[in-house]
Amino acid sequence: MGLAACSVAYAHSQGLPIEVGILAGLLAGAVCGAFNGFWIAYAGLPSLAVTLAGLIGYRGVARILIEDKSIGDFPAWFNALGQQPLVGPFPFALILFAVMLVIAIVILQGAPFGRYVYVIGNNREAGRYAGIDVKRVKMRLFITSGLIAALAGILFAARLGAVRGNTAEGFELDIITMVLLGGVSIFGGSGTLTGVALSILLILNLRNGMSLANITGNTQTGVIGVLLILSVLVPNLAALARSRWRRRTAHEGQRATADTAKEVIP
Repeated sequence: MGLAACSVAYAHSQGLPIEVGILAGLLAGAVCGAFNGFWIAYAGLPSLAVTLAGLIGYRGVARILIEDKSIGDFPAWFNALGQQPLVGPFPFALILFAVMLVIAIVILQGAPFGRYVYVIGNNREAGRYAGIDVKRVKMRLFITSGLIAALAGILFAARLGAVRGNTAEGFELDIITMVLLGGVSIFGGSGTLTGVALSILLILNLRNGMSLANITGNTQTGVIGVLLILSVLVPNLAALARSRWRRRTAHEGQRATADTAKEVIP
């Protein structure tokens, strides 16, 4: 996200049309996603390690492009994408988000590709034995993720009207919390985008409320961190409770069956 925004700003600072900068930002997102996807899908490296390393590396490239400067003075139509209402009070970015959310829900919950994603998340080996090209599906996911992150970075640059090397820094905490709080398993294979959408509304309103209450940024980050811990802890505790309840019910059923057998058989 940050690298895409910086790519747009760098191209603009070199005198290139803003349209070229937008294409450069989208290309950067696709390349980064493909790079991550290669090491994860084909080299077999852990996705968490690769994406964290990519986060550090891509942020470094963004800072090299922009250095300590602030680049702005974008065309008015570009700034309007993130600042001016397009339909009623809604800006272009929000409308695009709603459209892409619906498309993603249809793909993930109604299309074969979405079922492949859930199967791979539940059990990669089972998916491979079922004939799913696991590596190809993962590559598509990471490239798509990179493109969408780049698009978000470009729209964020339009909203701010200026870009620095630290643009979008720190967003990862909120994003991970939104996903996990929305019911998506950290281990994969479960969760819905509807839950994530509701979680996004919750986190954004929480952030906005804390800002209106003049709560400092560090305190806000701490609150989001607590929510992140709870979003991981509560489902695990619930799963543990369900497991114990099933074992207890099965044990009681076995005891009841044994007692019945003793009554029937003298």
